[in-house]
Amino acid sequence: MKILIAPNAFKNSLTADAAATAILQGLRQSRLSFTGECFPIGDGGDGTGDLLIKRLGATLVEAPVHDPLGRPRRASFGLAGEIAIIEMASASGIRLLKREELDPLHTLSLGTGELIGAALDHGARRIILGMGGSATVDGGVGILTALGIRFSGTAIDTTGLDPRLAGARLTVLCDVNNALLGPRGAAAVFGPQKGATPEAVRQLETRLQNLAGLIQKTTGKEIGALPKGGTAGGAAAGLYGLLDADLVNGIDYFLQLTGFDKSLADADLLITGEGSIDEQTLQGKAPFGVALRAKEKGIPVIGLAGRLPQVTTKLDEYFDVLLPINHQLLHPAKALQQTAANLTATAKAIGNLLAARSPDTSLPRQQ
Repeated sequence: MKILIAPNAFKNSLTADAAATAILQGLRQSRLSFTGECFPIGDGGDGTGDLLIKRLGATLVEAPVHDPLGRPRRASFGLAGEIAIIEMASASGIRLLKREELDPLHTLSLGTGELIGAALDHGARRIILGMGGSATVDGGVGILTALGIRFSGTAIDTTGLDPRLAGARLTVLCDVNNALLGPRGAAAVFGPQKGATPEAVRQLETRLQNLAGLIQKTTGKEIGALPKGGTAGGAAAGLYGLLDADLVNGIDYFLQLTGFDKSLADADLLITGEGSIDEQTLQGKAPFGVALRAKEKGIPVIGLAGRLPQVTTKLDEYFDVLLPINHQLLHPAKALQQTAANLTATAKAIGNLLAARSPDTSLPRQQ
């Protein structure tokens, strides 16, 4: 039997590559006779750009940028012909700051805009932007400033916008459907994750409301309720409003670009997973994206996660089996440290169960 191993990253613990390797290792430790293919996936979250760079065989290019607090650093992007792959977290990521430095009232996405400019310098005409893991809630103002747009409290001046953008296509990979504004918007939902106090959340919401009003006045586009606009602290909405960026479902775009369906076509079983699988997974997260495609082909799906809900009714439509990888009560920090070992142990158990299932260990495809 062929097993396709396609996990997302396990947040704060393992990259998607490392998770796939841990699962494959566990299967190999079992009694199961199989062939396995690792196909780590990303939905626009932190690490998606790195996966695309590997899959597309892109060359890494370094450029000088500024981090979220304006300090100089070096960051890199991938270049494959005229396609540039940029990871927002590389220049504007929360991973670049110490915990005590988190402050979305003062952090800016300037460095990501500088990476876009560097990609244009290298002849890029198609720019793919993964926005996961950002430290900012600036509506993309930092990015847009780096590309020549000027903001004041009452107006937006686009006359200085880099003219090369007119001949480039900008695609933003989104892993959430949140709008820019409101109780499920960028400030309310993502602000606290990036260090915002309740008062800071209110200030950020006011700033984003003002930005939305200025963009509507400048381009006629209403971005406040735009689906996916809240991605990366509203940067997706800002890029849509002023640069006509395409906001796409991250996992669907990733799977199409990387040829996932070809690997899935002859698989007998799909194993996927990420740190948490719950009903929000069905809103376009990576495990749902691959599970949906597998179910369309009648291929059984096993989902692995560090955290699962007690009731999985809606998830059961897409995952034949959902398994927690933590088998003992541990402090969350300790559990994160053991993610690789727990994935390996769980995969080994799966392999042994499958080996005992029937002499040929095959699984019937669903009709």
